[in-house]
Formats: sequence, structure tokens, C-alpha cells
Amino acid sequence: MIADMENLEYYCLETCKIVAQAADFIRGKLGKIQKGEIEEKSLNSLVSYVDRMAEKHLVDGLGRLLPGSVFLTEEETIVTQNGTYQWIIDPLDGTTNFLHQLPGFAVSVALQYRQQTVLGVVYEVTRKECFYAWREGGAFLNGEKIQVSPKTGLNKALIATGFPDQDCGKIKKYLEAYQYFLQNTMGLRRFGVASVDMVYTACGRFDAYFQYGLHPWDVAAGALIVQEAGGVVSDFQGGENYLFGKEILASNRFVTPEFLAIIKAVFYGKNTKNKNALEVYNKSASELQ
Repeated sequence: MIADMENLEYYCLETCKIVAQAADFIRGKLGKIQKGEIEEKSLNSLVSYVDRMAEKHLVDGLGRLLPGSVFLTEEETIVTQNGTYQWIIDPLDGTTNFLHQLPGFAVSVALQYRQQTVLGVVYEVTRKECFYAWREGGAFLNGEKIQVSPKTGLNKALIATGFPDQDCGKIKKYLEAYQYFLQNTMGLRRFGVASVDMVYTACGRFDAYFQYGLHPWDVAAGALIVQEAGGVVSDFQGGENYLFGKEILASNRFVTPEFLAIIKAVFYGKNTKNKNALEVYNKSASELQ
């Protein structure tokens, strides 16, 4: 079992090899899926045998790497269990992109020890980019160390986000936030792959990211990679319930206070029904200057 940080690096690098094999399998199936091989799990949620085969490969490989470990997986090819060591797996984040042959889909794997994430790997398949980190070891992209961006103002920031696939209960507030960032930043991008949005924030391609309606397998690996790259990860109230709380914010530490203030004002602020929403949000941000 993992006993020290040196061993943790070893397990992380071995995980990268297993993830890369799954990514190779996925890449080899691009454009080869027939219509009858696609299932709709729920509205806007597609799956194919590729997701399930990739997941089985990951479960088998990671189970051999760390005997006795348990799993939390998106496709449920293995029974979810709680244990000292738990792998959290999304075998194909961005299935819709993959099935439509659009760039941007990834394999995401995290390992938790006693409910604390200790390593994370996100492999973006189309560009063959392997992002990885282990706790207190830094974050890397294909062997090179990465850091979040040095941007200091939200008005200069490029923001990533994602639309909720199923949970539309907060959609009005989400669109208010979208409007604010559209008018007060360098722009927004939506790839449809949460894990990729997060690692792109980790390496400075994006300056900040937010989304709600996610699951642990969407964010566990990416969150650790952002943190090890010097960034900040939280829920929409600045707390730590981002793994199971279905809302997450990730950014470099310079824009975090302003970014978080806006998100909190939109999603958890006082009722702005009789006020100009942008005025309220701008006031929240200006108080930080």
C-alpha cells in the first residue's frame, strides 16, 4: 500500500500508464460507433460500449496496481464500495463529443485515501495530453510542470464553464452569472468536458472555471491537479463541498476573491428581483478592490 510521498509518485505515474492505454483504446474507436451501439442513459446523457470497455480496463489495471482498493465509477461496471483506498473513475468524460467526432474528451481517474484525494490523472485523448498530480508533488503535463495563470483581474480573464445536462433547477441563476461574465471578462468557453476545463485552468489556458450539476468522477482528478498547480478549488460558497455538492469553482488565486464574490452573489446572494442584477454583482466585486 501507499506508505509515503515517494510511493505516491510511483502510483501516480503507473496510473498514467494505465490511463494512457484506455485512451489509446478510445482513440481507436473514434468514428467507428454505430447508431445502434449508442444508449441514452437519460436526457443528454449518452453511453456506448466504448465507455464500458474503457472502464473495465481501468478497473482491472488499477485493481492490480493497488490490491484491495475499491471503486466509484460512472458506468457502474463494478459495485461501488467504500474503503481506505477508493478510485474515482470517469472512463470517457465528453462522450457526446466523442460520439459526434468533436475534439475534446478525456479519461479521468483519481485516488482517494481515507476520503482525501491523493492523486489525479486526466488524459485528453485527441491531443494526447496527460495531466497528472499527486498530493504535495506538484502538477504536470506530459512530464513538464504546470502552474495556473498569473492573471490578476477578472476583466482580463478567460472563463470556462459548462451547461448542466439534467439539473435545470438553478438555470436562471446560472444564466445571470453567464451574462455577467460575458460582459465583464475576456470571454467564456464551453467545451462540454469538465475534467478538461479544470486541467486547462491548471495549466493557465483558462483563468477560472465554474459549473454545477456535476458528479465526483467529473471533478475529483481535475480538482487535485488545479490545487497542485497553485490554484484554488471550492464550492460556490467558498467551502470544500465540491466533490459531492454538485457545484465547483476553480481559478488561480489572484482572481479567486472577485470570482467567488460574483458566484456567491448570483447563487446565494439576497433576492435581486427589484434591482439591476449587474449592479448588484458589480458592487460585490468592487468591494474587493
